[in-house]
Amino acid sequence: MATAVQKIHLSASRDIPFNKLVLSQANVRRVKAGVSIEELAEDIARRTLLQSLNVRAVLDADGVETGMFEIPAGGRRFRALELLVKQKRLAKTAPVPCVVREGGFAEEDSLAENVQRVALHPLDQFRAFQTLRDKGLGEEEIAARFFVAPTVVKQRLRLAAVSEKLLDVYAEDGMTLEQLMAFTVNGDHARQEQVWEGLSRSHNQEPYYIRRQLTDGAVQASDRRARFVGVEAYEAAGGVVMRDLFQHDDGGWVQDPALLDRLVVEKLQTEAETLRFEGWKWIATAPDFPYGHTTGLRRLIGSTIDLTEEERASFDALKAENEALEEQYAEADELPDEIDQRFGEIEAALAAFDNRPVRYDPAEIAVAGAFISIDGEGALRIERGFVRAEDEAQIDLVEAGGETPEVTGGDAAAPRSVITIGGAPSSETDTAEEDDAIRPLSDRLVTELTAHRTLALRDALANEPNVAFQAVLHTLCLSAFYHHASGACLEITAKNSGFSIQAPGLAETASALAIEARQARWAKLLPENSGDLWDALTAFDGGNQTALFAHCAALTVNVVKEPWNRRPDAFAHGDQLARAVDLDMAAAGWIPTVENYLGRVPKVRIIEAVREAKGEHSARLIEHLKKAEMAREAERLLDGAGWLPEPLRLAQTGMEIDAPTAEAGDAEALPDFLAEDEDDAQLEAEEEQPHVAAAAE
Repeated sequence: MATAVQKIHLSASRDIPFNKLVLSQANVRRVKAGVSIEELAEDIARRTLLQSLNVRAVLDADGVETGMFEIPAGGRRFRALELLVKQKRLAKTAPVPCVVREGGFAEEDSLAENVQRVALHPLDQFRAFQTLRDKGLGEEEIAARFFVAPTVVKQRLRLAAVSEKLLDVYAEDGMTLEQLMAFTVNGDHARQEQVWEGLSRSHNQEPYYIRRQLTDGAVQASDRRARFVGVEAYEAAGGVVMRDLFQHDDGGWVQDPALLDRLVVEKLQTEAETLRFEGWKWIATAPDFPYGHTTGLRRLIGSTIDLTEEERASFDALKAENEALEEQYAEADELPDEIDQRFGEIEAALAAFDNRPVRYDPAEIAVAGAFISIDGEGALRIERGFVRAEDEAQIDLVEAGGETPEVTGGDAAAPRSVITIGGAPSSETDTAEEDDAIRPLSDRLVTELTAHRTLALRDALANEPNVAFQAVLHTLCLSAFYHHASGACLEITAKNSGFSIQAPGLAETASALAIEARQARWAKLLPENSGDLWDALTAFDGGNQTALFAHCAALTVNVVKEPWNRRPDAFAHGDQLARAVDLDMAAAGWIPTVENYLGRVPKVRIIEAVREAKGEHSARLIEHLKKAEMAREAERLLDGAGWLPEPLRLAQTGMEIDAPTAEAGDAEALPDFLAEDEDDAQLEAEEEQPHVAAAAE
């Protein structure tokens, strides 16, 4: 005979007046966590109580019910109701839905209610927010209802908008939340799925790598071109900007580089049309001119336009305010934020007075030209007053009292200017054969690297007047006492030689900017007429003479190694000069990147660079990567390591300084996906060790 199944009897539920409820000491929750009482109270006020309280009757000493009920489970809800009562928003006798428990232990009820609770999966929350927005709630309203910032709502809605295929993978724990967040940077579902499929066959599934794949081919919004055009103007022209809501992205990524370049050219041309009416003979425009583009051109001096009375009054007021603030906060250990901000504003305003417009002779304007480009901060750069060699004859004619070229104002002057639109010459991409042997660096790459070294050496020499003086004296002595001597790297004619090949980013290096600024400062101090130069130099004190001497001497340095210009003695002298000024290319700002080195050499050189800088452990961990990925990983690993390729190292007598090597502990900085392959990489390296030894022999 079958035994009857005992039926379960649920605890009774009833409405109990709030003033008959008290907290129980049996509540196991002691640590405050999660939503605040205030937020929970507001939530109850909006949508009433969604979950009953768990209560037990309070008994007297004889075990008789007193009419009061204690709450072992639901204490936070009780506190929220209590707050509403204190705020007069809920009556003291308001009925509260309660489940009345009997038997067992109150502590067990409290523990079970919390332990048996299952938190909502994040994806369910993302999709719920999406549903609320689909039903008409705005992001701000959703944020207010759930007591979160609007940014959080935007982030969760963006997560819900990822490809459904990838959301399913996330729901099944096939990817982490950080990986899912990385996929939100690009809203193209097909591209998201393509990247995920590729990652399934890759060792690298880190979020940063996912972002890199999804933004491949896009232009950072912080790029000078994007800042010049403006992201708003780009979007107004139909361009799309990818943005990352989960980490700082410098404004996002411009997805249509071709459209951006077209807008840059159009805006530069508009600026050139405006400049045309000044009467310049020619105007050259480009997003970026190569370093040394003004070499061989003479620049007109002109005269700085004086401040107006209003500008002078504004200048004096800013100076007075700056001095007053400095005096007021002279003893302060730390400036208040608003005062620090004001100091910055005053400094910027005063700096603007230094860049006064310059007035040129109309006759000179008629035979000179201007360059229009974009500076490193994305602002318009106009360089006026350059005379080409073929136009010098007209200037000489004017100075000799000959016929002055006809110059008219207004619209008649406009056709005089010839506007050319162009850009920096594209550099050829060096292709390196992939094999296990370390071959010599390509001639082109050596030329580019030594161009960087030449600039840095020029800048360093200009800051060492004593060394510069000796360098020039050395060259003069070679000419005076040693016939046919050529062992000097100084081109003593004080010619600022340009470079036949433009290395990436050469014009924006710290050395190039420092030399350009120094040249401009001296140009302002020297007379316009060369006939007055001797007297002006005589008037200089010894310090100014020495500093100017060092600057001019530095401009003659040339240690660029070109395959068609063999100068072993000059390069040896360049090494002597570098040691004398203690040249450190890493300190001068050169770092190995994919663009300037790592993407230009074979894999074996990339591995060797990482080995020298970070140790054998790190080198082994990237050996399995493909060339492009290896170069990017090496760039990250070498950042801040101070590693330099051979042409940039400071040569000692017969030997070179070793590149910095990493301690074993430095390998801990590697990403997780590389660290996971540590054992495999070590095993593979050990198996290949005989081959490596054979190659070394």
